[in-house]
Amino acid sequence: MPRPESLRTEPVSTEPLHAESASTAPTGTASTTRANPAVLAAVQTIVAENTAVADRLAASPGTAASLTAVADRLAAADRVFLLGAGRSGLALQMTAMRLMHLGLVVHVVGDATTPAITGADALLAASGSGSTAGIVRAAETARDAGATVLVLTTAPDSPLADLADVTVVIPAAQKQDHGGTLSAQYSGGLFEQSVLVVGDALFHTLWQASGATAAELWPRHANLE
Repeated sequence: MPRPESLRTEPVSTEPLHAESASTAPTGTASTTRANPAVLAAVQTIVAENTAVADRLAASPGTAASLTAVADRLAAADRVFLLGAGRSGLALQMTAMRLMHLGLVVHVVGDATTPAITGADALLAASGSGSTAGIVRAAETARDAGATVLVLTTAPDSPLADLADVTVVIPAAQKQDHGGTLSAQYSGGLFEQSVLVVGDALFHTLWQASGATAAELWPRHANLE
């Protein structure tokens, strides 16, 4: 019985979509004929911008003192709460994980199991503008509870910075700074990357001060995955 016209199919070709590339490129490598130098240029731009932020932070004695104070307050807190919105929040979740590996009691604000903050705790919050409504409200609640408020922001005169016990000013572009003066990246990208780098730097500082080995931290890594 002839197959209905609507169900007829053409033979499927088994030829590679890029036959020339497949035959000339070594196994496991990309063909050099398809490389896009703009991608590598973007990587270099991003690395250079983050290096410039690190240089500006290092050149500011006040910023160095603020970073040290944040590390000290995190180490002294009974519990550490972390809060950010969007990509900044994702970066702080990575910091939360590392602080947990170090043995600190850590909570990410918004998780179902996050308890009430108290005066013995610390809140580490990140907002490029320093005016994100939900983060400002959380900082107000933390301050009213007597907790230590630690802030990462680009805006030293912002509502969030006004609530902070310690503010670290990140010399990066705000999300709606489209002039390209401080960064060629889109919409606060440099600040969000800086939050990740500063968070890792805080962890690294506390880890080195603890004297613990990497092997001693390893059992705290997740085993339910």
